[in-house]
Order: sequence, then structure tokens, then C-alpha cells
Amino acid sequence: MSSSLVESPRTFGDMMRMPVRFYKTIGEDIYAHRSTNELTSLLLKIYLYAGFINFNLLVCGELVFFYKSIQDFETVRLAIAVAPCIGFSLVADFKQLTMAVYKKTLIQLLDELEEIHPKTLLAQRAYKMADFERTMKRVISIFTFLCLAYTTTFTLYPAVKATVKYNFLGYETFDRNFGFLIWFPYDATSRNWVYWITYWDIAHGAYLAGIAFLCADLLLVVVITQLCMHFSYISTRLEAHPCDPDQDEENLTFLCSMIRYHDKCLTLCEHVNNMYSFSLLLNFLMASMQICFIAFQVTESTIEVILIYCIFLMTSMVQVFLVCYYGDALIAASVRVGDAAYNQNWFQCSKRYCIMLKLMIMRSQKPAMIRPPTFPPISLVTYMKVISMSYQFFTLLKTTYYRN
Repeated sequence: MSSSLVESPRTFGDMMRMPVRFYKTIGEDIYAHRSTNELTSLLLKIYLYAGFINFNLLVCGELVFFYKSIQDFETVRLAIAVAPCIGFSLVADFKQLTMAVYKKTLIQLLDELEEIHPKTLLAQRAYKMADFERTMKRVISIFTFLCLAYTTTFTLYPAVKATVKYNFLGYETFDRNFGFLIWFPYDATSRNWVYWITYWDIAHGAYLAGIAFLCADLLLVVVITQLCMHFSYISTRLEAHPCDPDQDEENLTFLCSMIRYHDKCLTLCEHVNNMYSFSLLLNFLMASMQICFIAFQVTESTIEVILIYCIFLMTSMVQVFLVCYYGDALIAASVRVGDAAYNQNWFQCSKRYCIMLKLMIMRSQKPAMIRPPTFPPISLVTYMKVISMSYQFFTLLKTTYYRN
């Protein structure tokens, strides 16, 4: 048999490939602490900082444009159009800031997950890793496509439209428009070279925002997939354990190893909660308003604007659903550990074994979860709450707009 046909075990790095590669395109190197090339690390860091300085200047331009637009009712529609983009930009900014603040926690989390990752092909089959990875890859592919489709459409559509009109439809002038509504302290459309420099500057800022927004969630998906896999393995092992009453020492040794393993996974979940809780609170609040403003644009605009904003709307709704789905999966996987422990033939075991098992069941009744401040734990219930908030904002906005 050819060596190329032999199945090889998947490493933790294989599962991390997408977020790591995308992050590097904006200068963020998650594994910079392992790099042996100091010059490359320095250049990536400079590229990252320069990119975010440029991006935040563009966000300031959006905020100024928003402020100027709300001064007059005639231009309020423009303010409503730029509001979702501001929300998206602020969330992307805050996600990247969170990654920077919790960089040491992130490194520790990833290193510990890599340490407990099943290394052999036999172990990975026992963990059913292929099933978890298959689902994860599908989710990542869909969300990546939507997120990049949003930023690409907003960025490239004006140039493509102007090019088609000028080169193929016989228009005499090339429309110098931008995909995002931004105030500039200079005339960005006066000269051709100024326009194109500004245009590609905005394009880079949009790409950076899209990747920062995307990769924080991809990282969360990978980490929670790993944790769910470990919780599932613990549950499977607990249910399958025979609990032979004549082998009490072996039973106790097995249960102690499972308790330590379970405690390790719960500790890693707390790291995830510490990193993501506050940024997801902001994410959900902004998402509620984003979905509201986008829905307003969709109901009140031309066909071409509706198509562009529909992609944005789908991206926002899928992103919230994605986070809530994986938050729900984490809760379910951690709770199942207690159910699996109870399903053992524990009544045949020693009193000491039963007491230890009882403590494990009690601990699993407090499930692993991500808990944003002032918000319920992230689950599918949270998704319904965000959508409900969006609808309330939407009806309020429509009522206020038409009343004036």
C-alpha cells in the first residue's frame, strides 16, 4: 500500500489552521512566542499596528459622518446606513483588543488544549474526532464565506459598478464612490490618484475588520469543539466503565483520572469565559442594533442596496447563531458528564467510590458556559433574546422615523 494512502493522525495545529492563517494576513501571529525568526515577528507586529491605526482613523471618519448626518432629518437615512458598519467596526476593534489583553491566557489555553489533544490515530477514533472536525469545518467554511462576502461586496461593488458603466455602457465619467460612508478631511474624489489611494486604504481597513471579526469567532469555534470533544469522551468512558465490585482499586484509579480530566476541562472553560464574556456582551448588544438598522435599510432601499445589505444581515444573524449554538453545545456536553456518571452501575461499588462519583455529578450540575455580564449564559435562548431585541429596536426606529 502506498504511504500516501495511510491515514495519519490530525494534530491540534491542523484544527487551528484556518484562524491562524487568516490572522497572519493582518499581522497577528497567535504562535509568535514559538517563532525563531525575530525579524518576521517584528515586521508582522508593525504591519498589525499600522493596519489598526489606519482602520481606527477610518472608524473615526465613519463616526464623524454619522454625527453630521443626524443633524438634519433629510440625511438621517445616511446615518442609518452607516450605523451597522460602525457597529461591525467597533465589535471587530474590541475583539482584537480582547485578544491583545488576554494574550497570555490565550497562549496558555491553546498550549493546554494541545497538550491533552489525542495524539494517535487510535485515540482520535476513540474521541470521535473526525465527526467533531467535520462539523467544525462546515461551520467555519460557511461563516468565513459570509463574513468575507460582506466586506468584499461593500468594498468592491462601487469600483466594479463604475468600471462596467464607464468601459461597457458608454458613460462619459467614472463614478468615484466608496463602499462605506466615511468623512474625510480632504476631497477624496477630486483627483484620480487620490481616489484610488483612498479606495485601497479603505479596502485594507475593511479586510482587517472582517478578519479581526471573523477570526475571534473561528478561534472560539475551534476551542469549544475541542472542549465538547473532551467532555464527550469523558461521558463515553464513564458510561462504558464496567464498575466491577471485585476491582475496587482499579475503579478508584479510573474515577480519579476522570475527575482530574473533568476538572482540567472545566478550568479551560473558565479561561474561555474570562476571555470572551465581555466582548460577546458588546457583540450581542451591537448585533441587536446592527440587525435592526440593516433590516430598516432592506425595507427602505433600492434593489442593489437591498442585495448588499442582505449579505450583511445574513452575516450578522449567522454570527450570533454560531456563537449561541456553540455556547449551547458546551453546556449540553458538560451536563452529559453527570448523566453518564449516574448511568454507571455505581450501586455495586464501594462507598468511597460512590461518594467520589456523587461529587463529580454535583460538579457537573453546574455546567461549563460563557457568561456575559448582565446577560444570560450563552445558548440558543440567548439567540432568541438578541433577535427579539433587534425586532424591538426595528419597530421603534420605523415608528420614530415615520412620525417625523
